[in-house]
Parts: sequence; C-alpha cells; structure tokens
Amino acid sequence: MHETDFDLSERLTRQDNRLQENRLDKMERLFGDILEAIGENRNREGLLKTPGRAARSFEFLTQGYRQSVEEIVNDAVFSSDASEIVMVKDIELYSMCEHHLLPFIGRAHVAYIPNGKVIGLSKIARIVDVFARRLQIQEQLTTQIAEALMEVLHPTGVAVVIEAKHLCMMMRGVEKQNSVMKTSCLRGVFKEDARTRSEFLSLLSQ
Repeated sequence: MHETDFDLSERLTRQDNRLQENRLDKMERLFGDILEAIGENRNREGLLKTPGRAARSFEFLTQGYRQSVEEIVNDAVFSSDASEIVMVKDIELYSMCEHHLLPFIGRAHVAYIPNGKVIGLSKIARIVDVFARRLQIQEQLTTQIAEALMEVLHPTGVAVVIEAKHLCMMMRGVEKQNSVMKTSCLRGVFKEDARTRSEFLSLLSQ
C-alpha cells in the first residue's frame, strides 16, 4: 500500500517522539547519578523530580543540535534592491560553555549588506539561537552565525559582534564578576573595506 505524505509525516513524528523520550530517559538517569555523586540523596522530597526537570531543561537548552539553518529560514528570503547596511542589534543570547557546562549570557549584533536578497527580520534572531542552543565557545558561535548568513544570502558582507558574560568565569575559577567577553567576525566588504567597517562600528556604538 502506497504511503501518503500524511502517513509519512505521522511516522516521522512518532520516530522523533520516541527519540526524544529515549534522550530524556537517559539524561534523567544520568542526572540522578550526578546527584548521588555530589553527595546528595536523590530520594529526598526536594530532589525527587529534579532529574526529570534537569533532563527537560537540557533538552531545551541544546535544541540547536536538532535544528538546521535551512529549516529555520524556511524560504523567508526575499528579493530586494536594498544595498546599504542592515543591522539587528541587541539580540538576546543564551548559550552553554562547552568546557564547564555553565551558561554564558549576552547580546549579538548582526549586520549584512544585501546583494539582491534580504532575510526576514526574525530569522536573524532564530539563526543566532540555532547555534547558541548548542555547547559552545563564544569565538566559534560568532563565526558560525556569520558564515550561516553568508551561505543563505550571499551578501556583499556580514558582520557579527557578540558580547557576553560567562558564568564559568564569574562563579568559579578567577570569579571576576564584571568581565565581559567581546568577539567579532567580519566577512566580505566589512573585512576588506575600511569605510564600510567604520560605518558598521559607528552604527554599533549608537
């Protein structure tokens, strides 16, 4: 019997649900083991549901592994005669340090110069989230966002700046509470042309 598109969609959805359930079950068991390893009683009242909550939290915080830029963009690229800088500032950003599994929190500023195409405004923030919702280092995250936009839009140039506070530096180690890390990635004319770069930095500081 021929499988319809609806049947295929239903089957894939069931498969995805089973995979998610397996991930959550495995993480719940492991979080329970962590509680015991640090000296806690996993059966005390306040912790009975903690492994499950932690598993669901990590499922959400790492959802970028199960997303792709192509799915997020979803044809939201449009023809345009615009040829000046398009910038989205202060995109809230939450990610997890891959070295200590602690959060880093900050803002991303993303700019591009169209080359016949523009992208839906919300899609820029969603692209940031695709890569932020993975275990990361800030340097790599900055580059991934810039390269994704270059691939999707083929613009004249892309510029990405991220500034963030890292709890792995604030809560442990040197415990410096006011340190902020800033990273940038410039592609195309933002890297090659000093005047374009200067215009971007001027817009960024306003």
